[in-house]
Order: sequence, then structure tokens, then C-alpha cells
Amino acid sequence: MTLEIALFIIFAIVCVVSSVLMITRPNPVISALFLVLNFAGLAGLYLTLNAQFIAVAQVIVYAGAIMVFFLFVIMLLNPEKEKKFFKQKPKLKIFIVVIVALVLLQIVYMIFLSKPLNAINPEVARSVDAGTVETIGREMFTKYILPFEAAGYLLLAATIGALVLAKKKFE
Repeated sequence: MTLEIALFIIFAIVCVVSSVLMITRPNPVISALFLVLNFAGLAGLYLTLNAQFIAVAQVIVYAGAIMVFFLFVIMLLNPEKEKKFFKQKPKLKIFIVVIVALVLLQIVYMIFLSKPLNAINPEVARSVDAGTVETIGREMFTKYILPFEAAGYLLLAATIGALVLAKKKFE
């Protein structure tokens, strides 16, 4: 077993365990923390698949920005209403359990009964190189420089507009 396969298995186990713990925790804040751990495990999986840019984006965008947003929403909402909702509709619980069982059976079938292809065609080999930070940076700053700069100016204009609106409210 190579180091790459061992790391992939470890990150996969971290993802599976943290997702199960995220779903089973009664406290939504603790569930959100397990979701952050799941995002970190996914970033590790992306690194083992030679997709460095997606791994970095996973950590910055999801584990950083999206989780802060989730925590604000969790703090503002009242999670006690959800418990009452499931008590009022017990058939919905049964439906959810059936859907989860079907998805689990599909995953087990794909892992244990399907046969992967052993031949790697040249398109797949090129796609492995496409996820590196170097390739994405070269494309972004050569072929796509105009849209990249336009997005930068758009974000700058939005930031200045937000500052102007916030300043008017304080005065």
C-alpha cells in the first residue's frame, strides 16, 4: 500500500466519521464544527487526487466563509422548532430513513461490486494536471486576464459602494 492510498483511506474515514457525527449531534453548533472537520477531510482527499486549487478553495471558501455564515444562521434561528416538526409528522422520519438506506445501498454497490477501469486514457492524464495551482494560475493570468481584472474591478466597486452606504448610516 502506497502512502497516497493510505492517506486517501485516512481522509475518507475522517470524512465518513465526521459526517455521521455531524448528523447525530443534538447541538447544532457542535454539528457545524463537525462539518468544518468534514470540509478539512475533503480538502485532504482533493490533495490526494492532485487537485491542489480545489483543496485550497475548499478550506478558504467552505471551511472559512460558508461556515461563518452557517454559524450566524444557527445562532439566529430557533432549532427547537425543528424537533416539534418531526414529532408532528412521524411518516416523514420513515421516508427519510428509506431514502438514506437507498443511498447507502448505492454507495456500497459502487464500492464493492463495481469494477473500475484499469486503463488511463490521455484525457484523464491531462485532467489530473488541470487541477494544479500552477496550471490554473497560468491560464488565469494569460488566457483569462481580462475577465479576471473585470471581476476585480467589480468587487472593488461593490466594496466602495458598501462603504459609502455604511458611512451614510452612521452620519
